Amino acid sequence: MKPTLFLLAAGMGSRYGGLKQLDGVGPHGETIMDYSIYDAINAGFGKLVFVIRKDFEEDFRRIVLSKYEGHIPCELVFQALDALPEGFTCPADRTKPWGTNHAVMMGKSVINEPFAVINCDDFYDRDAFKVMGKFLSELPEGSTGKYAMVGFRVDNTLSESGTVSRGVCENDENHHLKSVVERTKIQRMDGQVKYLDENEEWVAIPDTTPVSMNFWGFTPDYFAHSDEFFKNFLSDPKNMENLKSEFFIPLMVDKLINDGTATCEVLDTTSKWFGVTYPEDRPDVVAKLQKLADDGIYPEKMF
Repeated sequence: MKPTLFLLAAGMGSRYGGLKQLDGVGPHGETIMDYSIYDAINAGFGKLVFVIRKDFEEDFRRIVLSKYEGHIPCELVFQALDALPEGFTCPADRTKPWGTNHAVMMGKSVINEPFAVINCDDFYDRDAFKVMGKFLSELPEGSTGKYAMVGFRVDNTLSESGTVSRGVCENDENHHLKSVVERTKIQRMDGQVKYLDENEEWVAIPDTTPVSMNFWGFTPDYFAHSDEFFKNFLSDPKNMENLKSEFFIPLMVDKLINDGTATCEVLDTTSKWFGVTYPEDRPDVVAKLQKLADDGIYPEKMF
């Protein structure tokens, strides 16, 4: 069974100031999402699932889905603040979505095969899709708890325009993930890559430290584990009282690998990430995509 590509498209680009998922940055108006989907199809993925906001459905179907439906089967699911387990109610003042893993949980009804999760506004590069597609397609049928993550070197994932959020990883000798901690502020300072820790102190890490760029591979049992752990997350008063608390994918993965429920292989890749985190990043992204076109890496018309 071909793996599915699950695209996280529910969030507004708060730092960028708009729906950057639909920004035409390629030479012929291509979105970053176009490149990801083109690479995924060529890497053997057989279906697309998008998670979006319900109020964006009409425009999304018209602008986005219409472009891909002739090339690969597509599904839509919706992330909403009130999509919570029975017995839980969203705080009245909360406006921020519940986070990336909550968005993933919305795919439970339409995904029954191994699947990869990516952001829509990140350029992951072709090799990243190849290594993930290979991992997922080679899993024995019925596999559970066999997860993967494409690991990027932190130095290849920074923005010159400000801090970035990354899942900072530690691996064992078998290339399995030991831990992943979401660091919401990472940047190069005084010649070193540093992140801001829980004590508001800057901690230096090597340039080659593997980080998550939110490119994950899961078997379908991941949904049931997420459903259960999300209840624990919501039962913690500080997560309900903090109107900006988020249920991140790294939080879920870290829990499952540390209690022995799953393994997560860190997949090596030659890919270099880039994306539009801030408006100032856009010209550099446009230039990089133009060069890829000039070098014949991507066709003039992908869809």
